[in-house]
Amino acid sequence: MKKQFKAESKKLLDMMINSIYTNKEIFLRELISNASDALDKLRYKSLTENNLKVDKEKLAIHIDLDKKERTITIKDYGIGMTQEELENNLGTIAKSGSELFKENADDKKNLDIIGQFGVGFYSSFMISKKVSVTSKSAESDEAYTWESTGADGFSIKKSEKQENGTDIILYLKDNTEDENYDEFLENYKIESLIKKYSDYIPYPIIMKEEKTKKDENEKEITEIEEKTINSRIPLWKKNKSDVKDEEYNDFYTDKFYDYEKPARIFRNVVEGKCNFTSLLFIPSHAPYDFYTKEYEKGLQLYSKGVLIMDKCSDLLPDYFSFVKGLVDSEDIALNISRETLQENHQIKTIATGIENKIKKELENMLSENREDYEKFFKNFGTQLKYGIYSSYGIKKDDLAPLLLYTTSTDKKYKTLKEYIEKMSENQDKIYYACGETVDKIDLLPQVELVKDKGYEILYLTDYMDEFVFKVMHEFEGKQFMNVSDEKLNLDTEEEKENLKKVNEENKDLFAKMKETLTDKVQAIQFTHRLKNHPVCLTSKGEVSVEMEKVMNAMPNNENVKAECIMEINENHEISKKLIDLYQQKDFESIQKYTEILYAQARLIEGLSIENPTEITNLICDILSK
Repeated sequence: MKKQFKAESKKLLDMMINSIYTNKEIFLRELISNASDALDKLRYKSLTENNLKVDKEKLAIHIDLDKKERTITIKDYGIGMTQEELENNLGTIAKSGSELFKENADDKKNLDIIGQFGVGFYSSFMISKKVSVTSKSAESDEAYTWESTGADGFSIKKSEKQENGTDIILYLKDNTEDENYDEFLENYKIESLIKKYSDYIPYPIIMKEEKTKKDENEKEITEIEEKTINSRIPLWKKNKSDVKDEEYNDFYTDKFYDYEKPARIFRNVVEGKCNFTSLLFIPSHAPYDFYTKEYEKGLQLYSKGVLIMDKCSDLLPDYFSFVKGLVDSEDIALNISRETLQENHQIKTIATGIENKIKKELENMLSENREDYEKFFKNFGTQLKYGIYSSYGIKKDDLAPLLLYTTSTDKKYKTLKEYIEKMSENQDKIYYACGETVDKIDLLPQVELVKDKGYEILYLTDYMDEFVFKVMHEFEGKQFMNVSDEKLNLDTEEEKENLKKVNEENKDLFAKMKETLTDKVQAIQFTHRLKNHPVCLTSKGEVSVEMEKVMNAMPNNENVKAECIMEINENHEISKKLIDLYQQKDFESIQKYTEILYAQARLIEGLSIENPTEITNLICDILSK
């Protein structure tokens, strides 16, 4: 006799199949989870009811594939269902027998039931044109078969079954141009889904496998063997003392498709308002797509050993996106399909705990194994800087101590704290210089005198470095100062007064030179910031020359211009030459010298010049006189 679903019809079942579940392969995870629940219920009842005996060897889940009949069978020897339970649990969409069982249980802590919504079973209709469920309750002598082709309803009839448990047979849909349902009849496909979603179900998941052997007459014979597919016990739930480093390394390379072992492994168990276990890895190298749009951050999210999400991005901030690993928690609130998370404070709590743990591990790595940390920083240091920049400096207290910079002293990495510890008593700034490479920065004219004064300089070679310093403003009370900033002045008070006097005396010379450069520079002046070099560009305002190069290299290319001052070494012969030319009123030569000096200053900064041919001709013209 045909019966109608109690939960109101075709529209609801269509929604269950086509809207709630987005991934067809989820059906196997859901049915295996249901079978695991059935085995848990039987085990629990056997402990509370003396008349119920359990054969522990049968506490397993069996999956059989029949290519000829195009069926998948999932079988368990669990608690089973009565006729009434079949009608109530399978005939009422969104009614969970597992949830009801848990509510009525006396000892809920020792009952590890996975199901909670009662809709997982219906995911089977995503791939099936008909579903048959034969079940015999452990507390009944009768068995019944429930059958349905979908929203048209279902039927229940008496059946034959010797042992308690449930057999679910899925009759696959016919293949179409867009869908190949036959792939679910291949052993490798089903095995891969078990390993992906249900590897840590506590009961053996057993499949049959054909093996070819030769008898004594060298004739090939085919035998059917059974093999357990799942690992059962998660690595992160074993005692730490029982797990070797090789096991963690193998787990990492297998699960996260890496060819090298991780640089750091850390496992954490948190108990409190939200209980969770995490197993995290810091890779030893950046993935090939790490700095591309295709890269997806996130941790694997498990609930009671069942994979819910392969990459849960909510668990990792962007600046720790390089971390791989997983989180297992029973406390997270899932949506009805268990495919995605609901917005809830548990996830935020877990994410905060994960972030703090990663930060602590990096700090330990920095202090305990400097060589490994420096390798890590070369791969992922930009992400830490991004965390400071993207938060507008809010995260600087957490992340700035983890930053490393090459310095002018020995060309080796130093932390900001290490830099400050070696500062002289009269130094109140953290000096830095920017450029493409350490060697190029070391040759900058502005660097020479600062080094000569005995100050150490941080060499910034990452495009993001100066932007990070701008949002940080200072570190431990010491402000950052670019050696190319026009505000930098290391002269004594007497030297400052003398330079001010010289610049005032030659203001007309500078005005004449400014006519040649028009708006290319904000001003021209003599300086003491140069030791042997004749000229340099310094920055005025918030945008430096290096920042100009970075911003103009971006796709939107806003044509940003740094406000520059051309500074000429007052102690260099070129300054005397310019003064002589002005006194002789040789304005044509002043124009040529100005253009050459400006071109030199731009080239030193790594900037292009508009007309190289013109500059070359000017140099040749002057050299020939």
